[in-house]
Amino acid sequence: MKRFIITTFPLENKTVFLRVDYNVPIEKGKVQDNTKIRSSLDTIRFLISKQCKIIMATHLGRPEGKVVSELKVNPIVKELKKLLPKIKVIKVDDCIGTKIKLEIKKLKPLQILFLENLRFYAEEEENDLVFAHSLAEGCEVYINEAFGVCHRKDASINAITTTLPSIAGFQLEKEIFHLSKALNPEKPLIWVMGGAKLNKIDLMKQALNKADYVLIGGALPFSFLRAMNMPTGMSKIDCETISVAHEILKNKKWRQKLILPVDFKVSKVLSSHSTSEIVRYNEIKNNHIALDLGPGSINLFKRYIRKGKTIVWNGPLGYYEWHQFATATKEIAKIMAQLTATTIVGGGETSDAVKRFHLQDKMDHVSTGGGAALTFLSGNRLLGITALEKNYQKFARTR
Repeated sequence: MKRFIITTFPLENKTVFLRVDYNVPIEKGKVQDNTKIRSSLDTIRFLISKQCKIIMATHLGRPEGKVVSELKVNPIVKELKKLLPKIKVIKVDDCIGTKIKLEIKKLKPLQILFLENLRFYAEEEENDLVFAHSLAEGCEVYINEAFGVCHRKDASINAITTTLPSIAGFQLEKEIFHLSKALNPEKPLIWVMGGAKLNKIDLMKQALNKADYVLIGGALPFSFLRAMNMPTGMSKIDCETISVAHEILKNKKWRQKLILPVDFKVSKVLSSHSTSEIVRYNEIKNNHIALDLGPGSINLFKRYIRKGKTIVWNGPLGYYEWHQFATATKEIAKIMAQLTATTIVGGGETSDAVKRFHLQDKMDHVSTGGGAALTFLSGNRLLGITALEKNYQKFARTR
């Protein structure tokens, strides 16, 4: 379905509501990772080139409809000012109301008005239409540059698109373009799946249907081992995922695509300083916690990855936050970085891991969205994108 395109829409001298996803880590009043902020700069600069007045808004954390001083957006605004030193950025202490309307009226072209945390209002996560109308008041166009929340039914993502002509920003279009390559790939397609979260049933089935091979790491292998009546020690596991593993193993087509680890790095204690050893997949003892893949598994995964023309990776392959259990994640990231194949990295932890090893620029695409990327890669529609498509149907006739 069609969407309005930012480069062809008449934006000159318009007052624009720009929804961004600046839900970034903050410690001691400082932004720790500005990747999401930098990813939106192309859209901001484009709007500035069109002499637009820009009203910007984001959520931060989970204040649950209450004002939480630690979740005010002041550190974000400070970081944005550093990145746009020639642009006047005005921070206000609310996101709706009479004072905000007055500030919008006073705003001049080439200036940015940055609203307070949208989730200080419960109506944001309730997709409240009245709240959305209040956000849109005084604006002429809405732009969604918040891929990371496009899977959510929030007022600033969905309801607001019923009130204003609505457009995808450059980063959102980039996410759609690159992640779509995973759904319509150049073959062979190799998926690498890991992570600590076991709620990836839709994603795993999508991968098994689309891919030539699916390599399983992180906490996911232990459900398969348990389904095959093998010991997994104290490794992370849940009953629902074991049931899914049974289903997958019974499907001959899926079973042939599934590549499980052949060895693991295990410890007796969950600690960054614990001693570790390598054990075969069928030799995990009751007092073992498997925290990384072993060298045999890493080499096995590398052989399959080298076969691919499209590689999709979601989920770290071990407890990568601790150096001694980061080997598999780092080695697979390094081999992907060397390939001429299309490499797509999705999911918050995987993106963080790739950045930690300074390999993000070697990948074709590192998604800025965690849950949104998972939803998209699972083959499910994103509510925020559907809202833009419905908006086109509504407003295209009036243009």
